[in-house]
Amino acid sequence: MPDAFDADGHERLGSAFDRRLVARLWRAARSHHRLIAGSVLLFPLIAAAELAQPWLLKVAIDDHILRGDWRGLTRVAGLYLLVLAVLYVLRSLEAYLLHLTGQRVTHDLREGLFAHLLALEARFFDRNPVGRLMTRVLNDVEAVSEAFTSGLFAVVADVITLAGVVAVMLWLDWHLALVTFSIVPLLAGAAGYFRLRARDAYREVRQRLARLNGFLQESLQGMAVIQLFARERHEAQAFRRVNADYRRALFGSTVYEASLYASVEALGSIALALLLWYGGGEIVAGALSFGALVAFIQYTNRFFLPIRDLGAKYTVMQSAMASSERIFGLLDRAPAIVSPEPPAVPAPRATGAAVELRDVWFAYEGEAWVLRDCSFAVAPGERVALVGATGEGKTTCARLLNRSYDARRGRVSVAGLDVRAWDLPALRRHVGIVFQDSVLFAGTIGDNLRLGADGAVAPAAVARAVATARAAGFVAALPHGLDERLTERGGNVSHGQRQLLAIARALVYNPAVLVLDEATSSVDPESEALVRQAMAELLAGRTSITIAHRLSTIHTADRILVLHRGRIHEEGPHAELLRRGGLYARFYELQTGAAPA
Repeated sequence: MPDAFDADGHERLGSAFDRRLVARLWRAARSHHRLIAGSVLLFPLIAAAELAQPWLLKVAIDDHILRGDWRGLTRVAGLYLLVLAVLYVLRSLEAYLLHLTGQRVTHDLREGLFAHLLALEARFFDRNPVGRLMTRVLNDVEAVSEAFTSGLFAVVADVITLAGVVAVMLWLDWHLALVTFSIVPLLAGAAGYFRLRARDAYREVRQRLARLNGFLQESLQGMAVIQLFARERHEAQAFRRVNADYRRALFGSTVYEASLYASVEALGSIALALLLWYGGGEIVAGALSFGALVAFIQYTNRFFLPIRDLGAKYTVMQSAMASSERIFGLLDRAPAIVSPEPPAVPAPRATGAAVELRDVWFAYEGEAWVLRDCSFAVAPGERVALVGATGEGKTTCARLLNRSYDARRGRVSVAGLDVRAWDLPALRRHVGIVFQDSVLFAGTIGDNLRLGADGAVAPAAVARAVATARAAGFVAALPHGLDERLTERGGNVSHGQRQLLAIARALVYNPAVLVLDEATSSVDPESEALVRQAMAELLAGRTSITIAHRLSTIHTADRILVLHRGRIHEEGPHAELLRRGGLYARFYELQTGAAPA
């Protein structure tokens, strides 16, 4: 995936204007072309109102004030106020349209990014930190919005105004205009110099900010450990150092931006001084009117005003281009696991084994094989347990069944059909997995239980699932029962209660094949007893694969598969495997402390 980061994870900064990225931004904003067209149409009207004010001052001075025509001066003053009122209305409307456009583009980009993330495979999330992906969806999209409200369109408006100012100044008196424009080469040199310096300083700011965010995220996530080891003072000092580095970098960028502003201001003052010197001589010689000189001073101020703001607009555009590159780089990253084209039959009829792995090889990275020529099959209605040491690939087998990952070699089949031929939603509806660390979402308990339901679920069915999962007791004790709101990741209920709710959710989901991945790990004995009872109800009459380290939870399985070095090492019922005295028997002896009978 193209990414605007260097090898150390720091942000790379490109140019402040990239035609390719601007073209893609336009395609993203094209659905709001009427708002954009309305904003663009306002630019020349605003420029005309801006240019009319100095001209009205010239008319007021030359034609009325110097001649003592107070009635005519009143009319010009009224017209000047009218122009100010029109300019106020036009600028308010312009700001409204630009912000509305930016917010709508932001909404569309965020929606598109989130929908795209939902379609990406598990391997992508293994390799990309959550914080960086959140930055794409939140901060980077916001930076693109700034391009519409304060960057690209502001530059276009400035260009239109500058073109009008130059044209009017040349029309009024080209000699005076050239005096003003004589400063432009110095202005361009100063702007170029400080722009490059500000670019380097801006890069440093972004790097320091990234380190500050990373430190803060790590500290907040590990707060319990920090407090456990009384490291509060040490962490506060470390944060103070990182924060100071960020402050110094930010100050450096501010110095260059302020220097650019001050340089433009100084050069503008020099231009006004030259204008007064030359224009005053022209007035004395009778070649220029006093009103024209005042108008020229006003036009000169309008000429230098957008240039003074160049640093801020450059920063906005540079940030927007870098953010656009990251956003479109993410959108261009096609999902590696998709439904086949044309779509397969959504729910194939079961033929043969319910699930089967045949000669499967799989590695998460390179040639570090987790599974090596692994083969096994589970018959419809069979209850199979999968055991083995940590890292042997038990959970990997489960994730291959629902295509969270694809096997490198070999074939993975569900209901007699290669998983690559299944429609993905149908496959994941057919094969359900209850993971070791069950995830509950913020919302009510009832909403979490109905998470995978295609349509409305009858309240009686939900209540029955809760009772079967042995969760009715603690749910009834909650103030609002099934309408009790859970906090993030179900933090206001215990781990064992989360497991019971996950089993109840699986009962509501009701998949044809169910995988239980360490469902009784990390719970107290009382909760484990409840979970085991719920599992027995859940697995009754259902094709299932139970992954477990605790052998006491799987001795009633129809068949036990022992995974060792990436392949099935032993298989058979609990008693038979104990009689063989093989690897399973050694696992049993280590856990129970007693030799197999």
